[in-house]
Amino acid sequence: MSQIQITDNHDWRHYSYFVSDGGSESDLQNLKKIADVRIKEMTLDNNPNLLVFPRDLGCYGDDIGDGCIVSLRDEDLSSGNIMGFVGVNDTQLDIRSRFAKHDEADYFLHYMLQKVFAVSLFDIKHTLSREPVFDFLLYLFPHFLKRALSQGLFKKYRKFAHNDANVKGVIDVNRHIRENVPFRGSVSYTTRAHSFDNEVTQLVRHTVEYIREKEQGTAILSCDQETRECVTQIVMATPSYSRRSREHIVNCNLKPLRHPFYSAYTALQRLCLQILRHESIKFGREKDKVYGVLFDGAWLWEEYLGVVLRGSGFAHPKNRERSGGFCMFKKAGDDAFVDNNYRRLYPDFYNDEQNFVVDAKYKRFGEKNAGREDLYQLVTYMYCKKSENGAFVFPCEDRQRVRRHQLEGYGGFVSMVPFAVPQQAESYTDFIDEIETEEDELRFVLCKSDEEL
Repeated sequence: MSQIQITDNHDWRHYSYFVSDGGSESDLQNLKKIADVRIKEMTLDNNPNLLVFPRDLGCYGDDIGDGCIVSLRDEDLSSGNIMGFVGVNDTQLDIRSRFAKHDEADYFLHYMLQKVFAVSLFDIKHTLSREPVFDFLLYLFPHFLKRALSQGLFKKYRKFAHNDANVKGVIDVNRHIRENVPFRGSVSYTTRAHSFDNEVTQLVRHTVEYIREKEQGTAILSCDQETRECVTQIVMATPSYSRRSREHIVNCNLKPLRHPFYSAYTALQRLCLQILRHESIKFGREKDKVYGVLFDGAWLWEEYLGVVLRGSGFAHPKNRERSGGFCMFKKAGDDAFVDNNYRRLYPDFYNDEQNFVVDAKYKRFGEKNAGREDLYQLVTYMYCKKSENGAFVFPCEDRQRVRRHQLEGYGGFVSMVPFAVPQQAESYTDFIDEIETEEDELRFVLCKSDEEL
């Protein structure tokens, strides 16, 4: 087994540099199966053990399906914004945050996931495991559980076998002869009725019980009131639960669920299978199948900033949901002579009270100048909102000063606002203390009045 460990947004470098055993021809051939291949081509039903976010979440951010995990050119490897874990055959690729140079547990990626998916940091910050990929799966469970149960408890028709005198179904002749001869007043029959206790809810119940056994399990299953209520619903709906039936339940769920009324259960089912089959996936892979869990760093950074700025007066429009945002033209028909599209603009964040528009950038933004397209986009947002302040917010490794540049024309200022990710934390607890200080500083900078800026 070869493990290749790289960071996001790293430049070209020979793949063997990252392989623990020096890099073999087998590793190179395995990497070629995933390099420069569009993600949406790998997340079809032929690779059910590969989870990609935000694509699987549906309600979040940009679709990353047209991007690739890594690029390979003349045996040189490079990466973009994708983070997480992916494997093919006997080669494993671990793409860590580029800010995880001095810690083994990738504190920054863990922290953003816990923030975005509302996992209690207070209870879990002492219990990071040595296998971060498995932690990631556990963090996602409450979110998927709540989304699925928002559509109601999953129910389906089931057959029930009876043997009594209250016949109200189809008589099972063979079973009746086997169990009721000589006749004792009972009749064997079957009924068909809707039931909440089925293989799907049983799969969720087995996942709940499996997570309970983990060190951080209690914190994850009780991270908020809604999660606790959802767990209680699942427990109450599955009275026939038995630990010994876990393998049977998993096998019953290998076929992806397709139901128009319970669409959110498809993603929950896949996640539960990933959690319950983690060891078998890890050590019993099928040939040439891609497996793992991947996150788009740009999406995760934007959603993390959304949590940090919550309650500070910033709106966070959702482009894919067509919610929030504002129009470029005052009248619906005025743009017919421009592009025949009643164009709406969706900045990452804006605050009307503070006259501020914010664009979140995860890529190595502070090391280079702002790109032309990024700059034009931000200035367009500022003009249409009559905002005098616009900012690019980006993560960086060390403290940098805020750079502020005045525009021509109407004036206004474009600022480069760095967010220093702690690099020397000795523990996850220290990391949380340090990064919360940076969050306070960011809110202070973005919520200043124009006079203070």
